[in-house]
Amino acid sequence: MTLQKHKSKSSRSSRRPKRSRGSTNKGRQRTGAKEVALAEVKDDLSKYLRLAVNEEIVITRHGRPAGVLIGFASEDWFEYRLEHHPEFLRRIEEARIAIRAAQGIPLRDVG
Repeated sequence: MTLQKHKSKSSRSSRRPKRSRGSTNKGRQRTGAKEVALAEVKDDLSKYLRLAVNEEIVITRHGRPAGVLIGFASEDWFEYRLEHHPEFLRRIEEARIAIRAAQGIPLRDVG
């Protein structure tokens, strides 16, 4: 006589293979950005601000991404602010819609 196996009533997430202790790769894709624990960033923020000029620093909390530290060269700050300003983005989108609807002004007519 053989024992019958019953289907597990546990959720799917509990059937995933368990990570070994101390593993930092939680199944997410690496972006090439440097990952640093929040505690380390808090201990030496100026160091990570200098590093962030050349690469994004992903700040992790309990091993999970919590934020990104992006450094700027002096001229990059204005561009960043402009590219993320809601009013500027709204006006760009309106202009794109107008161009698609053939309501834009040809460049030759400007000036």
